[in-house]
This record gives sequence, C-alpha cells and structure tokens, in this order.
Amino acid sequence: MNQDTFSRRTLLVGAAALVAASPLRALAQGAGPAIHVMKDPNCGCCSAWIDILENDGFVVTTEASAGTLLMRYKFDSGIPQEMASCHTGRVDGYMIEGHVPVADIRRLLEEHPDAIGLAVPGMPYGSPGMGPESEREAYDVFLIRGDGSTEVFTSYAAA
Repeated sequence: MNQDTFSRRTLLVGAAALVAASPLRALAQGAGPAIHVMKDPNCGCCSAWIDILENDGFVVTTEASAGTLLMRYKFDSGIPQEMASCHTGRVDGYMIEGHVPVADIRRLLEEHPDAIGLAVPGMPYGSPGMGPESEREAYDVFLIRGDGSTEVFTSYAAA
C-alpha cells in the first residue's frame, strides 16, 4: 500500500511540475510576443489579422468589444480619431491599431521608440487580413507619438 501511495504521489507531483513548466517550455521554444486584441466578435477581417499574427508566432488573446465601448478604448489609449480602424491591440505597452503588418510590429518592438504605437487607419485592401497582398492598394503605417502627432513609419506601394 505504501508503494501505491508513493507512486500516486509521485505521479501527481510530476504532473504538477509538467503543468508549471509549460509556460517556460513555450518561452524556451521561442514563443513570440503576447498581444491582446479588442475586436468586434463578428468581424472576419479582425480574425484574419489575428490568424496572421498567430502564424508568425505571436501569442494572441482577444476580448469582444464593439461600438462606443471599443471607440472609447481606442481614444482612451491615445489613438487619434483619424487613425482609427476596426480592431486595437496592445503589445509590450504599445497600441496597434488596425491591419498593421507583422514586420512593422516586430520593428516597433525592436526599435522601441517613445510612442503610443502604430496604426493603419481605415481598412486598406491588401493589408494583412484585408485581401491578397498581390492586389493591395497603397497604404501607410503610422507611428503615433505621445502628443498624438503621427509620422509615416512604413509605406506600402500598390501591388
């Protein structure tokens, strides 16, 4: 009986250790940055953008929000009205508004400028989650400074 109790106890301790080590294992395997996205639960393009982030190694959590509540979140987080789009993410203290390409988010995190974040205003066709890149219209990714001013961070030509 002692041996059975010891075996069960060993099994339980081992299982607990595996569960506790799971986040560490994800970090060791190079899990990407964690981003939390506020979005309308029925928005297909937001979900497509999230899929692109996940496929590139980001750890994405989402929160359903819509209408006035979502707009208030954007503005309270420092997103100027003219920079608004359909979904808003927060990664490493930066706001990511709209269909911002993964490469620009990674560049932002690498360069770590003094800024609120990045925005792709509107929903340009061919931006990530908005149709094929091979047919994209020209658009800019803007860096939003702390004072609300913006500057072009990256320009994408029409394809």
